[in-house]
Amino acid sequence: MNPAIYQVDAFTAVPFRGNPAGVCILPNAGDPDWMQSVAAEMNLSETAFVHHPLNENPLQIRYFTPAREVPLCGHATLATAHILFSEGLCEGDTISFLAEKGGLSV
Repeated sequence: MNPAIYQVDAFTAVPFRGNPAGVCILPNAGDPDWMQSVAAEMNLSETAFVHHPLNENPLQIRYFTPAREVPLCGHATLATAHILFSEGLCEGDTISFLAEKGGLSV
């Protein structure tokens, strides 16, 4: 699986509203320098990076602004869950993430 990158408007069902976040689904742990470059290219407040969910629980998630890594981002977590559910990349009705600041469930 190649990395897949999405832009999601969190907190809305209306295009070009809400709070945009980048979401990058990775097949394995990403290189931090590469993730920082992708976040700078996306130029959104945050871009979330998550491993492909198969056989991982909780999923490792990291967040980058265009300038640096941050320990937690709520709207990027919700955006990531939206993509995982929408694309059929997870089973069940709850996704567990592990971020630098701790565990999150969506």
